[in-house]
Amino acid sequence: MAKNTLILFLLFSSIVSSQSHRIKAIDSLFVKWNQPNSPGFSVGIIEDSKYVYAKGFGLANLEYNIPNSPSSVFRIASTSKQFTAACIILLIEQGKLNLNNTLNEYFPNFPEYSKNIAIRHLLNHTSGIRDYLTLAFLKNYESNDYYDDNDIMQWLVNQNELNFKLGSEYLYSNSGYWLLGQIVNKVTGINMADFAEKEIFEPLGMVNTHFHNDHNHIVKNRAVGYIPKDDNDYSISTTTLDMIGDGGVFTTINDMKKWDDEFYKRTFFSDTFWNLMTNQGILNNENQIEYASGLFIGQYKGLKTISHGGAFVGYRAEYIKFPEQKTSIILLANRGDIYPTGICYQIADILFKDDFVESEKDINITQKKEEFITIPISKLEQFSGHYWNNAGSYSRKIYVKNDTLRYSRSKTNESSLLPVNKNTFKMLNINANILIKFERDSKDNFNMVFSVNEGNPFISKKYTPKDYKDKELQKFVGDYYSKELDMYYKLKVEKGTLQLYINDKKFLMKSIMENFFTNNRFGNIQFILNSDTNTIRGFNLARGRVKNLIFNKVE
Repeated sequence: MAKNTLILFLLFSSIVSSQSHRIKAIDSLFVKWNQPNSPGFSVGIIEDSKYVYAKGFGLANLEYNIPNSPSSVFRIASTSKQFTAACIILLIEQGKLNLNNTLNEYFPNFPEYSKNIAIRHLLNHTSGIRDYLTLAFLKNYESNDYYDDNDIMQWLVNQNELNFKLGSEYLYSNSGYWLLGQIVNKVTGINMADFAEKEIFEPLGMVNTHFHNDHNHIVKNRAVGYIPKDDNDYSISTTTLDMIGDGGVFTTINDMKKWDDEFYKRTFFSDTFWNLMTNQGILNNENQIEYASGLFIGQYKGLKTISHGGAFVGYRAEYIKFPEQKTSIILLANRGDIYPTGICYQIADILFKDDFVESEKDINITQKKEEFITIPISKLEQFSGHYWNNAGSYSRKIYVKNDTLRYSRSKTNESSLLPVNKNTFKMLNINANILIKFERDSKDNFNMVFSVNEGNPFISKKYTPKDYKDKELQKFVGDYYSKELDMYYKLKVEKGTLQLYINDKKFLMKSIMENFFTNNRFGNIQFILNSDTNTIRGFNLARGRVKNLIFNKVE
């Protein structure tokens, strides 16, 4: 007995020591954030439905020196989308909705395309509906300006086109989830905030959680959102916007644990409910996407993850579940200069350092020198040139230096490319398996196909740079009108540059290629020419989650 007792004691001591070591390692991640006069965040780590870590760092309120804690209430921005999806799925289970119900059934004022947009498209971000937050920016609104649900509905109804053919792509759109919230209102006859309170938050005992559809509503224990002004100074960063669906949930890490527990216990919500919540979307070409219903389904170093982050005004959030390990990490922040997803994965590195699965992606990160082939400089030169990625609005230069192909992001940020075969190259000195393949299109021009760890490819098209002289820029000068935005934009030439004016705001448009200009903050403009006179008819505007927005030149 004494021997067995000693073994149990040693085993227990080892477990306690291991736990203590993990906590110290996790604490060390937050040293720089735990400052006495700065905002911060709350962190919760759950294993087998038990907290193994729950702490607050920094201040919830700088004016009254109130610290963050597990009971501090944070706005969680887009992490809210899972609760909007949950409302929809509960209505499906109640027989009041189905995934194939279409948008026009609830909002007949939408254009013809709404007859084919189903609830499943909205849940998976495959509808192509333009993002209302981007539309607001293009209409000259800032995040601290006020507009309401009626404004958003009018903006969306005015959109004559989608970003892409329905179901053909995945493109994250806040409009889709705002519309889902409006559908809940229509079907239930009450605001989604009240429906969620009755059907989700109250049954789970999430007493400090609500959809915040009234910016004047008092929230006890609220963590105030901040953004940095300089090293030791902050500004309050909040919003007067009341819309919910794409965001709007206020909660605590303690309440998020109750939501997390229900995933495993299934006390209130059925297996069917959770299967629908985690059922990934399918594109028209039958490719599966990572997005399900308000949740991303993915992997981290071989371990399955279910997650969603959020960012709005002075708040940031991340909620990552490792379902096979029954472990979840929650980080809710009241500062806009933090990247919670990266911190959560740093925590995961500590928790699962012995559990990560070595995958083909990891194995391929290293490659022996002898596995590369030799290509003559004359052959390498054919790949040289400028390549434009339209989705990301960035340009890359490929050129040959010292017998080696170079991938240039800027003059000071370059990488060498070594050939794996005659048109595929591996990027060196990068902690990932990055392959770049050059493929010819139907016009015999090269496209550059960029992939990271065998993930989805990013395609950039080769182009010829165009530098315009002052006189040449004059043809673009004028007023342009978008019926869909109901906005006038003005283009002027100033000191040899093309400037875009949106009311009192000015944006420098950088020339990329012929009739194509870009601005890092504003977006891309592709001018449209009259075929008979070769004069400017208008332009096509693309900015992030809004594409194919047409402006006609005002004569």
